Parts: sequence; structure tokens; C-alpha cells
Amino acid sequence: MRGLFQLERGVIPACDVYDIKTFRDLIEATCNLEGIVGYKIGALLGLTYGLPQLVSTVQEYTDLPVIYDHQKAGTDIPQMGETFATICAEAGIKGVIILPQAGPQTEAAFIESLLGRKLVPIVGGEMTHQGYLAKEGGFIRDDAPVEMYTIAAEKGVEYFVIPGNKPGVIKQYHTLLSGMVNEPKYCMPGIGRQGGDIKSAFESLEGAAAYAIIGREIYEHKDVAAAARRFCDDALGLIRSE
Repeated sequence: MRGLFQLERGVIPACDVYDIKTFRDLIEATCNLEGIVGYKIGALLGLTYGLPQLVSTVQEYTDLPVIYDHQKAGTDIPQMGETFATICAEAGIKGVIILPQAGPQTEAAFIESLLGRKLVPIVGGEMTHQGYLAKEGGFIRDDAPVEMYTIAAEKGVEYFVIPGNKPGVIKQYHTLLSGMVNEPKYCMPGIGRQGGDIKSAFESLEGAAAYAIIGREIYEHKDVAAAARRFCDDALGLIRSE
């Protein structure tokens, strides 16, 4: 499978904004910063403007890859995987996040469809918030994320979404996946306002490729570029001179 990002460590701004101007301003302010490796767009912008327009907007400023997070894809019947993958590919999306809560058949179908369209599947299992797993009062059985990640690894997936605000869980999933995938790579939400620390999250991965997905702490900051630069410096292990 081809690589998605040019760096082994970095930051992916989560563009969960409401309008195209704010989206454009976010891209323009961050696209030339060392450590920004791509952009994640979600359902808010996707439903409002459509994926082709959003990808085209990013491409006005940079050739960094655009990742689509349907929030949450992989929760439909297996037959929807092919259509979903085709739409993403035709729009110019490079990577797609899925969280296959609809079961193993749907997970397999969506992964196969994405790979068939030369897209990079990025598979999640555990989310960042409390009340997700059964032991926390949620609907998802406690061992379901392990099964989701295991199926993904067996299908040839190399990129995984794990919660960046749960250091102990990060280590557990890395132990699991590093035994199944030659070089697993991790995209981590939950850093910033959800309590995760980029340095400790990355350290938990013992040198594996790691990418922090960060939204509000960047796009709601009064100085978007400065906020993004601080996270990039942390991701790359740089020391700033104030």
C-alpha cells in the first residue's frame, strides 16, 4: 500500500468548521507549516459543499492529502462500501476514516472497496469520549475495538485511529497491531481540548509513525498559524525560541 503522508510524525488539522471561508482561511494559514501532513474534512463541510469543491479548495494552496471522515463511515450494509469508495475517489480524497460499528462483513467490504479504488483506509475502533464502551455505560462491547483493529490488520490496513487522550489504551493497541502489521501508523484525535497531550501520546507509541488530529485548539484560536505551529513543533520534537 502506498504511503499517505510524507513525514513519520505530524499534525492533521480537523476542519470541522461550518463555512467555506473559514475552511479556506484555515488551509491558507497552516499549509506551509513544517509538520502539517494533511487535512481532515468531515460531514459538516461535506454535506454543505460537497467533497469535490472542498478538495479543490485545498488544492489551491497545497498538494497535501485530504482525508475524509464521514463521522462515522462503515456503519452501513456491506454493499454500500463500493459506492462510498467511488464517490470519495472521484472527489480526489486520498484517505478515508471508517469506524466499522456495523460488523465484520461491513468492515471487510468497506476496506476492500477503498483499497480497490486506491484509497488509504484509516480504521478506528475506540473513540475518545467516555460512555462509548459497555464498561463505561456505552453500547459497544468492551472487546469490539480489538476485533475491529484485528480485522483491519488482516485486511492489509496500515493506518489506525486510536484515542490520543488515553495513553494506556494507546500502548495496548500498539502492542496488538505491531504484532500484526510491519509498520503500523496511528492517527490520534483527542489531543487538545479533550485532554490528550501530544508528547505523551506520541511517546506511548515507542517510535511508530504518529499523527495528531487536532480541531478546535487550532481553528478556534485567535492566531490559527501560531496554534498549529506549536502542535507541529511538539509533534516533531522541536524546541521553540520565544
